Amino acid sequence: MKRLSVVLLGASVLLLASCDSTESKKAARPAAQAMAPSIQQPATTSSPSNPPTPPAQAPAKAQTPDKAQTPAPQPEKADPVPGIIAEAEKAYESGQANYKAGHLDAAKQDFNHAVDILMQGPVDVKSDDRLQEEFDKITEEINKLEMAAFKEGDGFTEQQPVPAPIDEANQVEPSADPNVKAKAEADLKNIQSDLPLMINEYVAGYISYFSTRGRGVFEGAWTRSGRYREMIFRVFKEEGVPQDLIYMAQAESGFKPMALSRARARGMWQFMASRGVGYGLRRTWWVDDRQDPEKATRAAARHLKDLYNQFGDWYLAMAAYNSGPGNVQQAVKRTGYADFWELYKRNVLPGETKNYVPIILAMTIMSKNPAQYGLDAVQPDPPLSYDAVAVDYPVDLRLVAECVDAPLEQLVDLNPSLLRRTTPKDQSFDLHLPAGSKVKYETAIASIPKEKRVVWRYYKVQQGDTLTGVARKYRTTERAISQANDLQSTELATDVKLVIPVSGAGANEKIVYSRYPSRYKTHTGDTVLTVAEDFGVPPERLRRWNGLKGNGLRRGRVLTIYKPLAPGEPDKAPARRRKKAHTSTAKPKSDTAAAPGQKEPLNAKTQ
Repeated sequence: MKRLSVVLLGASVLLLASCDSTESKKAARPAAQAMAPSIQQPATTSSPSNPPTPPAQAPAKAQTPDKAQTPAPQPEKADPVPGIIAEAEKAYESGQANYKAGHLDAAKQDFNHAVDILMQGPVDVKSDDRLQEEFDKITEEINKLEMAAFKEGDGFTEQQPVPAPIDEANQVEPSADPNVKAKAEADLKNIQSDLPLMINEYVAGYISYFSTRGRGVFEGAWTRSGRYREMIFRVFKEEGVPQDLIYMAQAESGFKPMALSRARARGMWQFMASRGVGYGLRRTWWVDDRQDPEKATRAAARHLKDLYNQFGDWYLAMAAYNSGPGNVQQAVKRTGYADFWELYKRNVLPGETKNYVPIILAMTIMSKNPAQYGLDAVQPDPPLSYDAVAVDYPVDLRLVAECVDAPLEQLVDLNPSLLRRTTPKDQSFDLHLPAGSKVKYETAIASIPKEKRVVWRYYKVQQGDTLTGVARKYRTTERAISQANDLQSTELATDVKLVIPVSGAGANEKIVYSRYPSRYKTHTGDTVLTVAEDFGVPPERLRRWNGLKGNGLRRGRVLTIYKPLAPGEPDKAPARRRKKAHTSTAKPKSDTAAAPGQKEPLNAKTQ
């Protein structure tokens, strides 16, 4: 998130400039929004054809040369200050509205404009107590908002997930093109794969879809695959599973580590929380291992191996990965067929699961023959490379970015398992840094006390910066900055980095919960602990809200949950979905828990 810090620096510079230029100002120009004087002359109307009539005067008398004429009384001058204040308030309120809406660039411009109105008006701020009071109030409020932005990584603002591509593909009703099917069948003879591949009308229908309407989804996944391909092949080899299972991740998440499905399956391999725990993927307030590419890949390989050992067939193993082994086992038991396509035809599998295997096969066949489908010009990303350093303290990713001179977005991409832009405060974490920056980070972070690494900052001095301006910008004191950096002078050298001792409550700040309840319908395998972890609430609160004892939950129970709020986040009631007047067969599109009074939609990920 971009900072609003430039606002205060600009304000400080303008204030100093105003002080220097006050004496040289000429007579003040009239304000655009001047208030009416306390005594007004009667108004007159005029037009080009009817000029205003001058006021009546007594007949002029002859004057002696040494006698001056008595000047006419002048109207009282309008006071421009109330208009200046009103205009500044209007700009500031616009900035507040943009800030709350998350439009930080627009908010920054509004705040800068509010300060400019006060600093560049016809009346010097320091010469009028009303303007000085308004200036102090606005800059103080901007400082508060800036501090709220600094707390973005203190453990309260959660990373935003992205939609899982598998949900979009599941909405498609594929229609097989005979020509596409014929070409795919011909190509299949030349494709080498460690999975059984086949073409039928269902697979050909998805090849048609990914070649046309879904091409953007396919190309995006194909491009991102380059980042993780080497790692996935290595892990699969170590775990002894087919390499071509990689295309499950391409279909499920498009290789997006922060993908979240409508069924709340998460990560590159789309694990439900309960299933992930069973394969060692932890989920806490700070970290979700389902979003760690390598950890989730290893868990997926082990889970798939277990499913293959159970069913003896990779198609059934993939189906069980999607809907849970219990659903597939029940379908086999009902029909007597341990064959995916027989179960497909007999319609005994969930709709999403029926689509799941054909989608994966279509992606596999297209990826194995990129030239046939016009993909040879699409270049995969280079493999992801990074340095890793084990940390046992909480540190804000923005501070990490400042330590290694890298964009914040790069640190977020390298550490997708962090749910909040802060490493955990109560457990160790392997922090990923840009390749070659480990020593640079360890040298820089050593100058900041461990307990301050969530709120303190590094700042690179810019040309024209003053110690006063930097201190005001970060809501700290000149003395604190001087002591932290052992400064012997108030003059700052350009490009020097300063440790900024910012005050703040940090990760120990009290959590506030919404007053409005959300509803969640439990799935098979859910427990109090896994649901509490998934929603970021303490298990004891979840039990108290729902009158629960122990850890077990029966499938289909609707739980009441009050979600935690980020600092400054408005407390809004969950939106209710309107009921349609007609019967629809479209699949539900909700990716969150159902609103009060609604039923949770059934999804493929119901393990």
